[in-house]
Formats: sequence, C-alpha cells, structure tokens
Amino acid sequence: MQSRGSSNKLSSMIARTRISSLLLSMFATFASIYVAGRLWQDAQTRVRLIKELDRITGYGKSAISVDDTLKIIACREQRKKLLELEMQLAAAGQEGFKSKGSTDTDDKDPKKRPLVVIGILTRFGRKNNRDAIRKAWMGTGAALKKRENEKGIITRFVIGRSANRGDSLDQDIDSENKQTNDFFILDHHVEAPKEFPNKAKLFFAYAVDKWDAEYYAKVNDDVYVNIDSLGATLATHLDKPRVYIGCMKSGDVFSEPGHKWYEPDWWKFGDKKLYFRHASGEMYVISRAPAKFISINRSILRTYAHDDVSAGSWFLGLDVKYLNEGKFCCSSWSSGAIECVLCFAGAICAGV
Repeated sequence: MQSRGSSNKLSSMIARTRISSLLLSMFATFASIYVAGRLWQDAQTRVRLIKELDRITGYGKSAISVDDTLKIIACREQRKKLLELEMQLAAAGQEGFKSKGSTDTDDKDPKKRPLVVIGILTRFGRKNNRDAIRKAWMGTGAALKKRENEKGIITRFVIGRSANRGDSLDQDIDSENKQTNDFFILDHHVEAPKEFPNKAKLFFAYAVDKWDAEYYAKVNDDVYVNIDSLGATLATHLDKPRVYIGCMKSGDVFSEPGHKWYEPDWWKFGDKKLYFRHASGEMYVISRAPAKFISINRSILRTYAHDDVSAGSWFLGLDVKYLNEGKFCCSSWSSGAIECVLCFAGAICAGV
C-alpha cells in the first residue's frame, strides 16, 4: 500500500513538472516573439527617422540619387538650349522677322529702327562733365532730336536714384532733366560706387525694352565720342546679328584690397589670376540679340567689381562674335582738349 501511494505521488509530481515546463516554454516563446516584434518595430522606426533626417539635412542616399542627378543634368541642358533659342529669336527679330502679334512701340516703320542707343553712365555731382559732353558731341534740344531722327542715334545720360529717395541729389537731377530732357533715369537702381556694374546691366536691360535699336553702347561720362565715325563703323557690322564690339583685353586680376582695381572675387580666376577676354569699360557696344539676352536673364547674370569684366562674363559660352576694334581704345586717344577727339582720323572715342 505504501509502495503504491509513493508511485502515485511520484507520477503526480512528474505531471506537474511537465506542465510547468510546457508553460515555461510557451511563456518563453511568447516573450521571444514579443521582444522580436518590439525590436523590429524599433528598427523600422529608426530607419524612418534616419531617412527623414537624411532628407532634411541632405546627407545619405536620400539627398540625391543617380536618377535625380541625370534629371538635373538634363534640366540644365534644356535650359542651355532655351537660352540659345532666346538668342536666336532675338536675332531673328533684329533681322526683321516678327510674330503676328508683335508691334513696334517707338517706331512703327521697321526701316527706321534706330541705329544705336548710347547710354552715358553718369553720377551725382558730375554736371560739369555732362555739360562738357553736351557741348562737345552730344548736343541738346533740337540738335539732339534731329540726330535721333536723321541718323538714328539716341543718346541719354544714365543715372539711378539716391539712397535717400527724393533728397536734394534726386531733385537736382530731376531739375536738370526738365531743362535738357536727355536723361534715362533708372528709378529702381540706387546710386553707389559698388553698384556700377549692376547699373550697366540695368541700362542694357531697360534700353532694349524701351528702344528697338540695332546696337546699344555704354560710355563713361569722361569719354568723348565721334558720332560720325561711330555710325559708319557700326553700319559695317549690320550683317552680324550677335556682336560685342570694343577694345578687347585680358588683364591681371588684383587681389590686394588697397589697389585701385581690386577684385574681391579674385580667387575665382585661377592661380594665374587673369581676366577672361572682355572690352574696355570706357566704351563698348553690343547688338540687339545680346542686349535682349541681358534683359531676359537680368536676375541671374552675376556682376564682378568692374562693369567691363561683368559684361564680358555675360557672353561666355554664347554664340556672340567678339570684335576687337582699335577705334574703341579710348585711352590711346587721350587728350586734354575736348575738341581734339575730332582730330584723330577715324577715332571713335577719346578719354580725358
């Protein structure tokens, strides 16, 4: 009897042990599944967070893929083609091809299109220079209007506004313009020495919008121009739709802050520090197509410390013909006498 009771007790203990082991195994299994599930969720969460961080900061694969890179390259190629088409369209307009809806605001007869618009970039406090130019070669009143009508040569002094809009500087210019009516005032440009290159850009951009001319010339207010020689020279290039004419040069880039011709962006021109080819800033001329290009892209065309270098940079890589014309080397004809500009046979300009 005792042996049988012991046997039953032992069997009961074994059964309880098996149940406990089974329950422990089931618990361990469920615990493993739970832990694995949480780890997987945490891993997925970390992956999402990393991807989002990469997207925001621009790091990792999410910043830009190979496909994205190819799309960007294709986009740039399309933009380049678009710019070329714009140049061709402007050239076609210069040669007389127009859309049905286009009209001439300044001259309804295309045969009377002005030959050149000359912008004389001037500043506040330079009235003596302007009066000397009016007396020497520009003319005033009826003489100025007659040259526009007969020779198609439009001449204007180009100036912006004072930083203190409406002050005595602005009032003096407005008063002078009422008397002479020979200013092209850039109302949205603030006069400042460092803004001179941007001023030249705005002159071309606004002038081509206002006057549908063959050429546009930039001149400093200490340069004297032989109008007849200029007109005769430009007439010989009418068969070239995209030209950039001037006294071409490529000088040193000065990196010393105290130098007169200091270039803050000198490091962009390489170890040799030489400017690319460009026309001297005293006087240069561009045809209608490049001027239209400047007008269309005025917001993205960058400028350097000097307007002549800036202008040269705008035509890099474009289908524009550079014409090195010695008659535009104004410094070579420098003279103290105003009238002497007319003494040099064929000379177009003289600096004083």
